[in-house]
Amino acid sequence: MTGPIRTRREGGILEVTIDRPKANAIDLVTSRIMGEIFASFRDEDSLRVAIITGAGEKFFCPGWDLKAAAGGDAVDGDYGIGGFGGMQELRDLNKPVIAAINGICCGGGLEIALSTDMILAAEHATFALPEIRSGTVADAASIKLPKRIPYHIAMDMLFTGRWLDAAEANRWGFVNEILPADKLMQRAWDLARLLESGPPLVYAAIKEVVRAAEGEDFQTTMNKITKRQFKTVDILYSSDDQLEGARAFAEKRDPVWKGK
Repeated sequence: MTGPIRTRREGGILEVTIDRPKANAIDLVTSRIMGEIFASFRDEDSLRVAIITGAGEKFFCPGWDLKAAAGGDAVDGDYGIGGFGGMQELRDLNKPVIAAINGICCGGGLEIALSTDMILAAEHATFALPEIRSGTVADAASIKLPKRIPYHIAMDMLFTGRWLDAAEANRWGFVNEILPADKLMQRAWDLARLLESGPPLVYAAIKEVVRAAEGEDFQTTMNKITKRQFKTVDILYSSDDQLEGARAFAEKRDPVWKGK
C-alpha cells in the first residue's frame, strides 16, 4: 500500500509504517486509513502479529498534525475505526502488536505506542507528552500512562512535558528493549516471528483478560475466567489447540497451533 501508511506482509506478520513527511504526523484521513488497516488485521485469521513503525530515521510519530488542524481538521473530528491512530479504541484487538520506535515519539504518537503490547526503541528515540505546553490534555496518555510506569514519573511527564531519552524510558519500564538504529527492525521482525509461531487463541485470551483486569478487582476477573465468561477464554478451553498443547507436551514435540 502506498500513501501516508505503507504496509508489508510476510506470512502472518503485518508491518505498518507511518510515512507522512516531514514528521509522520497524523491527520484525520491518515487516522481513518490506520483504523481500516488495524481492523482488517484484527479480523483476518491468517494474520497473527503486527509491527508499527515510522518512516525515516528521525520521527516515529509526533501525534496530531497541527498544520492540518490549522487548515480545518477538527481535533474532535472523525478519527475513524479505532479512534486516533486506529488502535486506541479498537475493540477486540486480541493479537500482539509491537511498536518499533525509530525516533521522536511524542503526543499522540506516544499514545499510539501505549496502545501496543511491546515497545522496542532505537538508541536515539525520545519520548514526551508536550500537550501541556499547548494548553490541552493528553487524554489517552492520562488514562494509560500512570498504569504502565510509576505514578510520579507519569505525572511528571504529563505536568511538565519533559523529554525522556530511550535509556530513561527503559529504566521506568516503558520500553522493552533498546537497539542500535540499524538493528531495530531486524529485532522487531525476530520478535514478531517468535510470536507468530505461538498459540493465537492463548494470545487472544491473555489480551482480553488483561484489558478486563484493568478495571476490575482480582476476584471478579478470576471468577469470569473460571466460569468461561470471557469469549476468548471459552473458545480457548473448547479448542483443538488446547488439546494439541497437551498432546505435544506428552509426546515431547513442538506443538502445531492452528488457531482452532
